[in-house]
Amino acid sequence: MISSETLAISFGLGSAVAWGAGDFSGGYASRKGNILGVVLVSQMLGGVLLTLMALALSETVPPVNHLLYGTLAGIFGSLGLIALYRGLASGRMGIVAPLSAVLTALVPIVFSACFEGLPTSTQVIGFLCFMVAVWLLSSGKAEFRMTLNELYLSIAAGFGFGLFFIFIDQANNISIFWPLVGARFASVSMLLCLVAINKNPIRPAAGQWLFICITGILDAAGNALFSLAAHYGRLDVSAVLGSLYPAATVMLAWLFLKERLARRQWVGVAGAFIALLFISM
Repeated sequence: MISSETLAISFGLGSAVAWGAGDFSGGYASRKGNILGVVLVSQMLGGVLLTLMALALSETVPPVNHLLYGTLAGIFGSLGLIALYRGLASGRMGIVAPLSAVLTALVPIVFSACFEGLPTSTQVIGFLCFMVAVWLLSSGKAEFRMTLNELYLSIAAGFGFGLFFIFIDQANNISIFWPLVGARFASVSMLLCLVAINKNPIRPAAGQWLFICITGILDAAGNALFSLAAHYGRLDVSAVLGSLYPAATVMLAWLFLKERLARRQWVGVAGAFIALLFISM
């Protein structure tokens, strides 16, 4: 029988792959379309899929406080997403992406250490290796010279995603999908408010709908897999594994867009495998 720790690690890695592939597809769709429109439509599609999964599995509707945790997760996740996309658009991807990913993992690690106890020494080594690997994988050839705007947006994105992890972990004791439905409802509601404030057209480009649909499906799958990982294992382990999502994005860009990987990125790939060994010990 598969142990809960093995399930947690498998689901955590699965969430990273799904989120990374979703970011790749969403980034490709955003090249010719409105970013806010791409995010909104993909989030709405993901919300429909999560609702259908909750109904198909006949999940028990959790107490109101669990749904509220899910709502908070959706709010902070949306704020993190907005900060990330703004940082990627106005700053250097090689700085904003890795720093936000590292902070995304660091916030749940601190929370978990305070409320779940300290991880083992080998897991701590694995956490450190993962953070270095994420930075190397997603930083490319960027030099570490950060502007205040890049710093603020990276921190906002990292804390937003980190708090999403924490609140989803608080909400998934009884059911997996209904809290995610609450999170997606809050996320879509916030995005619709932003659309109303900006008053800009959000209709995506005609040729990008397939990529938007793929983004919505993969993002919803990543959320569900992370929630399962946090349900079966420690929050910090799940968060660190899920934060490796830039690796999937970078590798897909290498495979399909023929983007060359710098030497440090290949070192990051090796570091990720080493970190996985330490965490699974």
